Amino acid sequence: MSIRAPAVAGRFYQASPLGLRKQLQQWLAAPCDAELIPRALIVPHAGYMFSGKVAANAFRWLKKAHSQYRKVILIGPSHHYAFDGCALPADQYFATPLGEVKIDLQGVEKLSHLNDIEISDRIHELEHCLEVQLPFLQSCLSAFTLLPILTSRIAPARLAEMIDPLWQDDTLLVISSDLSHYHPYADAQDIDHRTLTVIETFDPSLTPQQACGSTGINTLLLLAKQRGYFLTQIEYKNSGDTEAGDKERVVGYVSYLVSATTQTGPE
Repeated sequence: MSIRAPAVAGRFYQASPLGLRKQLQQWLAAPCDAELIPRALIVPHAGYMFSGKVAANAFRWLKKAHSQYRKVILIGPSHHYAFDGCALPADQYFATPLGEVKIDLQGVEKLSHLNDIEISDRIHELEHCLEVQLPFLQSCLSAFTLLPILTSRIAPARLAEMIDPLWQDDTLLVISSDLSHYHPYADAQDIDHRTLTVIETFDPSLTPQQACGSTGINTLLLLAKQRGYFLTQIEYKNSGDTEAGDKERVVGYVSYLVSATTQTGPE
């Protein structure tokens, strides 16, 4: 049994299971409208001290429908390696301080025959953008399997074509992405709010300068528009809004919920 060990526990989030569980319980405690069932989320992937609460405010919408999700497709950008297509792991489990998550081996098998897919534990080994989402998923869902996809040089339309058959009613799609990087606070807010307008018009034209996970977001926008889904912004902030960050060089964070129905926004 091959297991990917946590790469950023103790840096991006707490390595202590007890401390991590307590922090997540506090963040996820607020109630949500039970009738608005997420089909997908867009969530940030910085250290929890910067973007954890923004992510938690989207993940908490999963809790009341936790038993309906049997699978999670998790997509994020490769920060350490550039390559053609997408990378899936050969490992059978991804571990966090909260335990092990079983990889969707059937999903890996279905995609592994495609020319756009590389099977590589090396590409996944040090990557944080997927790992930081796992403790949230472990805290909000019942038993689930994970299909972790790292993107590099691939067109969103191609990625959408690949995952569309896999995004079934029992499957949650999670897109991991931050927004702009390292601009002064006011400039970042201006850039990011223009980016949010692009997202909210379902325009799949985002660039990596607007969002580091632009490929995943564009892919979701294509699929969501095709399916007639609705997009609800949950929260926008940047690192300058936190005690841990300054306002000279900030990173933007947003969380969104995608659903098949629309109702009033989060409480």
